[in-house]
Amino acid sequence: MIGFFLAFVLFLIMGVPISIAIGASSIVACLWLGYPLMVIGQKMVSGLDSFLLVAVPLFILAGNLMNSGKITEKIFRFAKELVGWIPGGLGHANVVASIIFAGMSGSAAADAGGLGTIEMEAMTTNGYDKEFAAGITAASSVIGPIFPPSIPLIIYGSIASVSIAQLFMGGVIPGILMGIALMVLVYIMAIKRKYPRDRFNLLSMVKQFFNSILSLITPLIILSGFVFGWFTPTEAASIAVGYALLIAVLVYRSMDWKSFKKCLLESALSSANSMMIVGSSTLFAYVLVKEGVSIQIADFFLGISSNPIVLLLIINIFLLILGMFMEPGAILTLILPVLIPIAQSLNLNLVHFGVMLVLNLMIGQVTPPFGVCLFIVGDVGKVELGRLYRSILPFLVPLIIVLFLITYIPGLVTWLPYSLIAK
Repeated sequence: MIGFFLAFVLFLIMGVPISIAIGASSIVACLWLGYPLMVIGQKMVSGLDSFLLVAVPLFILAGNLMNSGKITEKIFRFAKELVGWIPGGLGHANVVASIIFAGMSGSAAADAGGLGTIEMEAMTTNGYDKEFAAGITAASSVIGPIFPPSIPLIIYGSIASVSIAQLFMGGVIPGILMGIALMVLVYIMAIKRKYPRDRFNLLSMVKQFFNSILSLITPLIILSGFVFGWFTPTEAASIAVGYALLIAVLVYRSMDWKSFKKCLLESALSSANSMMIVGSSTLFAYVLVKEGVSIQIADFFLGISSNPIVLLLIINIFLLILGMFMEPGAILTLILPVLIPIAQSLNLNLVHFGVMLVLNLMIGQVTPPFGVCLFIVGDVGKVELGRLYRSILPFLVPLIIVLFLITYIPGLVTWLPYSLIAK
């Protein structure tokens, strides 16, 4: 087993993509331990053999369609009119637009790459520091995978056998809390740095609302579908794709055949990478379980303390560190066979536990040195990574505060899903 882990680490050091590193080290372990070769294919395929996981590529496509169809521009314009009059107005608009867009794509990368381009250009043009614009853009993108729908929560639910609808509704209050916390920090920094704000114009806000209403009701449609049981998460993803395509082509007329084909190609590449990670991680987790490593790790955690407060703190710190270096989907599929038994032994609610894990790992998306969203924002905003690393640090504080609030106040996660959705 030591060789198994050494092979994994060696592949990562060599710069091999995470999906290949996981799969290759797992295959090495299977060959070394004498497992039948058919196990490799069986476990990788079985990890992907889930109707729920069909929602992942569909939500990726929906986010790309909305970005390419200029739907994100309309969302940002409305957000600007709604909160642009507060000190640091465009920073607040950045956060509000991310919350709205989160209800459509479920992806931090889609938010940072699509909506982030518009947000950063508007902020720098209007006198905001480029580093501040990059920092709030990266931080607000984290809301995407928490506020429903959420691609990481779909992966968690499929592995842990937890209701996706309940997980989605469990992310509503934490997502709103993250937005509020970030806006408080933006307000404080805007007052200190004397950032500009727009004058409140009710007529203009109403006009922008009606211009973008078709985009704004998308999250409402998705949430209503879960509450009233109209459709499954996979069906919701299909509806999101169809709706985005409909308004981009027929209503806004902002998408042509060339941009549509580009969306399909980008979505296929992103989906292939995500699914490869899930499949190879399933094989990796199988080896861990088969060799008893997952039980040993679980016993190690439980041996430190049986106090849920202490263990949740240790798990959060462990995942925050791990999230700095690895992709969230890979961490979820690798670590859940270890963490789920721990959560069950402590009688923790798995909906609460799942939202906590995903929020923790999303913070890793914007944490130096290898946060994926930092690379995306740095690229679209033309900001050096060193400067971006410094600018993101203040914005990590409100995100971590919200993480610990939902960790130790489970009702912030569980109240809404158990009030609206039957178990």
